[in-house]
Amino acid sequence: MRGSAHEGARSTRRLGGRAVVATAGAALLIPLVAAAPSATAARPDPYSLEQAFTDAAQRYQVPRSVLLGVSYLQSRWDSHHGEPSVSAGYGPMHLTDARTALAEAPPLAHGGEEDPRGDGSRSRRAVPEQPAEVPEPSEVPARLRTLQRAAELTDLAPHRLREDDAANISGGAALLAAAQESLGLPLSADPAQWYAAVARYSGADDRATAAGYADDVFEVIRHGERRTTDSGQAVALPGAPGLEPATEQAPRLGLRATAAGKAECPAAVACEWIPAPYKEFGEGSERDYGNHDKADRPRSQKIEYIIVHDTEGPWDVTIDLIKDPTYVSWQYSLRSSDGHVAQHVPLKDVAWHSGNWFVNSKSIGLEHEGFLTAPDAWYTEAMYRASARLVQHLAKRFDIPLDRQHILGHDNVPGTTAATIPGMHTDPGPYWDWAHYFELLGAPLRSTADAKGGLVTIRPDYARNKPVYTGCKKDSKEKCPSHGSGAVRLHTAPRADAPLVKDIGLHPPNGDDSTTGVNDLGARASTGQQFAVAERKGDWTAVWYLGQKAWFHNPAKQPTAVNAKGRVATPKAGRKTVEVFGRAYPEAAAYPKDIPVQPLSPLPYKLGAGEKYAVGPKITGEYYYAPTFDTKGHRVVRGKQKYYQIQAGHRVAFVKAEDVTVRQSDQ
Repeated sequence: MRGSAHEGARSTRRLGGRAVVATAGAALLIPLVAAAPSATAARPDPYSLEQAFTDAAQRYQVPRSVLLGVSYLQSRWDSHHGEPSVSAGYGPMHLTDARTALAEAPPLAHGGEEDPRGDGSRSRRAVPEQPAEVPEPSEVPARLRTLQRAAELTDLAPHRLREDDAANISGGAALLAAAQESLGLPLSADPAQWYAAVARYSGADDRATAAGYADDVFEVIRHGERRTTDSGQAVALPGAPGLEPATEQAPRLGLRATAAGKAECPAAVACEWIPAPYKEFGEGSERDYGNHDKADRPRSQKIEYIIVHDTEGPWDVTIDLIKDPTYVSWQYSLRSSDGHVAQHVPLKDVAWHSGNWFVNSKSIGLEHEGFLTAPDAWYTEAMYRASARLVQHLAKRFDIPLDRQHILGHDNVPGTTAATIPGMHTDPGPYWDWAHYFELLGAPLRSTADAKGGLVTIRPDYARNKPVYTGCKKDSKEKCPSHGSGAVRLHTAPRADAPLVKDIGLHPPNGDDSTTGVNDLGARASTGQQFAVAERKGDWTAVWYLGQKAWFHNPAKQPTAVNAKGRVATPKAGRKTVEVFGRAYPEAAAYPKDIPVQPLSPLPYKLGAGEKYAVGPKITGEYYYAPTFDTKGHRVVRGKQKYYQIQAGHRVAFVKAEDVTVRQSDQ
């Protein structure tokens, strides 16, 4: 979504065009655990992370594989440099300290003031700021203070539990042991006997989410994992293929049944139905309604895209917003702490989420609890996995290819006209791990050709790729924390000191240049995106990008892209330039007399002769006319005009099929 600023103990979140005020007590969901005897922990320095897991497991009589499995699902064993997650969790074990996290909350991403509906058939309604009620600090519940409980159990200072990995792991082990004992279960050496305690650690208040979390932990234990953490520590969890957890323990949790209702989710995803209202709120005007449109997809229109967003606000604030009938909506929300999913808009209907009506009418929107400008307010593995399972299901149901021409970030959706480009949103941003996400989707981003393939797929090593960004703090010039990224920076020449290329929709030719700002997409390519190779020189590769050559560092020893082949579009012979569009609308002759013609407004970019651009789907021009609350007059206008979707720059775009020649990239 988008962002604003914070001050003191109040954090103002701007979502969906209005401001909401949240506190940790109102907005975060963290694990709830029971009491256990206290213990002290000491360690020598230097100290390996693996040894920390071993010692904590022995001290609190928790199987080491269980401790590693829980930590992996929360943080993938990363420390995140002592920064909290969006659910106020710290360290490898995600110990929660809501009051401290709130005091350190980041400013939110500036994503512009886009119209989430993105359709000119009705004017955007002005939405007043509506601050949510702010509870007193004393009202913050115990489930949001598990770090304090861990401090009581371990006799370790809270600051050590937040900042010291070994202390944090001891705190998590103590909480697991306390949960096991509170459930009336022995501190067994058998990992299978810890199913209910693991489920409780999730913090979920419903059976399906808690069980799904525990199932994922035990899948990690069965499969095994190995990685190097953000602190450079190598950690390994050997697999245990035959392990069968004691799922019969689940009733001991005493949790509520999930309110699945009308939710359209796969069985492997814990999902509930929290509907977005479809309601009129103006007097005498059928055009004053929200927050989505009724439709009949996929019979009326093919669902072509899945759009990945981040919420720029915590869970409870996000849920409050979706219940507001005024203007913004999306199909699914995903919670960071445990991967819980809520559906809000039926898949047949059109949600208002991407700022582009053409894309909205052909897409499904997923909002992930998180913050673009706070890479260490991290997306948990639990949420990545739940999201991947949901997307796999949706892609199979609607025949959506698992590639970056169809699985888009909000930051990849084009502006509808030149005027809307600067206001388009920039989430989920450069810190979303697209490579890991596609691994979980079962569609890993790998080389599909040699150097003669003609295309490259952007694929830096996320952990090692750390471009400098600015703007994560209130001071827009201050550098963001050093952090892994899935994006690469693009230059006008094959040198690190060369100027950045310009997106003239964001930075007009006579205006400011592209910057290193975390929200500036003017010179950025993202993991999974494919571009046509324009030139190679030493350790640098140039691609065609918004009508220009864009160079990025791509050394053989640490490549930031892999070779690929596929279809490319180039201007037809004799054409000096080709127009680019932000939506694939029908030609004027296709509209009935009672439906206003939607202009084919080109974007400011021109594709020149000889340039090549990676091609996505071929699309027939469509426009869904739905300007009123009464659905009787809603219709889909289909024309004869054909378009190709291309990877024009950081965002996708459309070109008329008659203007380009499409061929294989290696020809």
